[in-house]
Amino acid sequence: MRSFLEFEKPVAQLETRIAELRDAAGDDEVDISDELERLEAKSADMLASLYGSLTPWQKTQVARHPERPHFADFVEHMFDEFLPLGGDRAFADDQAIIGGFAMLDGRRVMAIGHEKGNDTQSRIRHNFGMGKPEGYRKAIRLMELAGRFGLPVVTLVDTSGAFPGIEAEERGQAEAIARATEACLGLPVPMVAAIVGEGGSGGAVALASAERVLMFEHAVYSVISPEGCASILWRTADNASDAAAAMKVTAQDLKRLGVIDRIVPEPMGGAHRDKPAAIASLKAALVEEIDALRAKDADTIRKMREDRFLQMAG
Repeated sequence: MRSFLEFEKPVAQLETRIAELRDAAGDDEVDISDELERLEAKSADMLASLYGSLTPWQKTQVARHPERPHFADFVEHMFDEFLPLGGDRAFADDQAIIGGFAMLDGRRVMAIGHEKGNDTQSRIRHNFGMGKPEGYRKAIRLMELAGRFGLPVVTLVDTSGAFPGIEAEERGQAEAIARATEACLGLPVPMVAAIVGEGGSGGAVALASAERVLMFEHAVYSVISPEGCASILWRTADNASDAAAAMKVTAQDLKRLGVIDRIVPEPMGGAHRDKPAAIASLKAALVEEIDALRAKDADTIRKMREDRFLQMAG
């Protein structure tokens, strides 16, 4: 059963009515096809109207939708021959950040991304996508491996932020994030990052400091969550919607500001309504970006990264 967000309630009511009519149609000789067609058209129009004018806070809710595609979905539908590589060779294997060798439409790549999980048990196992120091050190190891073998790096970012627990701080969380960011910037091979859900804080930047940054149409990317920002500025999370608007967290705002390079369209109603279509859309964009970068040498690629971040600072 599909999960609806608060602002989608009018659509939810219509879709419930449509489902009820379909069930009744099987036991009734009366032809209700015209009524079904009218309600389906009305539902589609309402959905298009809603998603054509989402506020930044509503986009944040869409980006957090539990049914959005996660890294496991991308592995299943976008990558072939995925070979996971685990561990940071120092402490443990963090399940919040997954990575390994993969084939992307016939191209060998190193795929790395956050995994949030899709039910209670898997969310706990993957720590809700919040990476610990060993996760970022694993990412560094995989990026260095990609550089050694000349493989483009593809990262899929979807995290509310790095894990803030005391044990993570004791194991050097800040340093691990900084080193992962440094590893991205120094890669001698093409790197394309995609913000597919939430891009939260340094935990996202550590896997997104690439020469090309893509972003799903309804994803968000920010230095702090709207609730966190509101708690600092207004001393209450109740102003999260105001914070989301002020922070410019949406793909459309970030494209105008030059923080990201390309917006990847989602199916009407968000990526969670049609995962295969959303994944296919991102796959086509990633292939196009990687092909455009493959012929560039290491110095050119590093200069591209340097220029894009210096341009933001300017």
